[in-house]
Amino acid sequence: MVSPTWWTSEHRSLELLLTPDVTTAHRRRARVRAPELVGRSWLNTGGRDISLKELRGKVVLLDFWTFCCINCLHVLDELRPLEAEFADVLVTIGVHSPKFVHEADAEALADAVERYGVHHPVLDDPELTTWQNYAVKAWPTLVLVDPEGYVVHVAAGEGHVDALRQIVAELVEEHDAKGTLHRGDGPYVPPAPADTELRFPAKALLTPSGTILVSDSAHHRLVELDTDGETALRRIGTGERGRRDGLNPSFSEPAGLALLPAEVAARVGYHVVVADTVNHLLRGLNLDTGEVTTVAGTGEQWRGGETDGPALDIPLTSPWDVAWWEPAGGVVIALAGNHTLGLFNPAEDRLERFAGTTVEGLSDGPFAEAFFAQTSGLAAAGDRLWLVDSETSALRYLEDGQVRTAVGKGLFDFGHRDGDADQALLQHPLGVAVLPDGSVAIADTYNGAVRRYDPATGEVGTLATDLAEPSDVLFLDGELVVVASAAHRLDRPVAPGTQVLGEAHKVRRPPTVLAPGDLELSVVFTPPAGTKLDDRYGPSTRLEVTSSPPELLVGGAGVGTDLTRSLRIAEGFTEGVLHVVAQAASCTDDPSVEHPVCKLTRQDWGVPIRISAAGPHRLPLMMGGLDEGV
Repeated sequence: MVSPTWWTSEHRSLELLLTPDVTTAHRRRARVRAPELVGRSWLNTGGRDISLKELRGKVVLLDFWTFCCINCLHVLDELRPLEAEFADVLVTIGVHSPKFVHEADAEALADAVERYGVHHPVLDDPELTTWQNYAVKAWPTLVLVDPEGYVVHVAAGEGHVDALRQIVAELVEEHDAKGTLHRGDGPYVPPAPADTELRFPAKALLTPSGTILVSDSAHHRLVELDTDGETALRRIGTGERGRRDGLNPSFSEPAGLALLPAEVAARVGYHVVVADTVNHLLRGLNLDTGEVTTVAGTGEQWRGGETDGPALDIPLTSPWDVAWWEPAGGVVIALAGNHTLGLFNPAEDRLERFAGTTVEGLSDGPFAEAFFAQTSGLAAAGDRLWLVDSETSALRYLEDGQVRTAVGKGLFDFGHRDGDADQALLQHPLGVAVLPDGSVAIADTYNGAVRRYDPATGEVGTLATDLAEPSDVLFLDGELVVVASAAHRLDRPVAPGTQVLGEAHKVRRPPTVLAPGDLELSVVFTPPAGTKLDDRYGPSTRLEVTSSPPELLVGGAGVGTDLTRSLRIAEGFTEGVLHVVAQAASCTDDPSVEHPVCKLTRQDWGVPIRISAAGPHRLPLMMGGLDEGV
């Protein structure tokens, strides 16, 4: 065990390297050895522990993630081709640092590693020990360690795979020439495959013929079940990741399902809209023939740009659920990947932004101004559209052009507590359904429960507990039918509900201590080697800053183009959250290239802060850099 003093010195060195005004020359001199990996246990290693020392000779990529985080799931998919390309020299290590209490459960993490197809070793870091030793401030964060054990690159957020590819290639060339590169297999040991009819099912709907259609997420297909919820009548999809249309289609982690009105279905030629989540597509399913067609999205993830236009020309980002809502005249899409709602009009083959700003948070108001946080479940009931925002553990609804919150307090508060809605707490809910009496059933996923909210009384109760990560709820023949995702089946809970007093929790991530008054915010971004910031069509960077509560900032909130911003924290506050959204566009820096390759790097931070006179007056946030010989 390394002494606390050593950890503190390395942590301070990493913090120093992340500070914006440290010169490149200083960074080159201040080589920092990567702290050892410390946690509770390891997954995907055949039961043995891994140390950085034994990985000397390999390029090591540390992926700090948590399985609730949609941006982290995006990075898992971005890294797959990189891992394949450098399979004999690159070792990816997932460092799982949980946000929610449920994510600290070892069995839940093992389920998530299988659910999301994680094919590299994973360190279980429930106490955020390794997270803190690497001075990490955001999910996801990527850290590259060279074959001699030194940190050479840090980047937060998504969209870094091209920069990583270039840096890894340079490290391989350099250390191959030095004789310090070791080729060969890494420490990954795949677990034994499981065999169940459904594998991590996500959503379900009742078809016009009375059967149950289920999105069989980890099998990358749809399954039609008889009314018993067990007997498979039809399987739609090859069972392998893909995006092929036709009678033998393929999907990638499909989730939400929406049944179109009969007259609309007759016009467009398909009955069900499927949220093909990891493909960033909407697919249309003809229930009569089983044929699948792509109806919206390009297959690329939206990272900025147009949101309105022909449906097949507009990128989507992780559509998690879909619902036909008559007042909107189309299918509302929970775009979990950028914290907005989209609208798809099947008859006109058009997409548009329906609500949200892309800022992750809990803020009510007009559709275009509201903040959402990874919306994961939708249910329409007349003039009201109910939704659950998983990252704020919130139940909300849309009505009369406004977004309102029924249950939920923000990004960092959650729990399992019944009672008045203003005191009730949920934990990362993924599904919602409207019951015949007008009350709302909530798949309270990380609490393993189904909860009930009564709009008439404003009360929240518990209908059922001891469920394995429920992700959706149906009401069928007078019974609740629950998609028990981690149990790989549909359940009909019959136990009577009990009032749960429960406990309130806050995210365990340590807050950032800052001084009151003036504050300098700096987002650090260095374009990858061979590229430059793209200012051909105007400013290449954008920074948006807000806070919870809004009164926390009395200066500096809003949108601008400079990645450095002077803020002012109001007097009288001891804590709060800074919401920061930064993006930077960069392109190939070679005048001879007629069509340069351009990339948009983007990261959202929700930074919990604690105000103390002893705190610093600056907050550096790393979006990408440290690759110049550190």
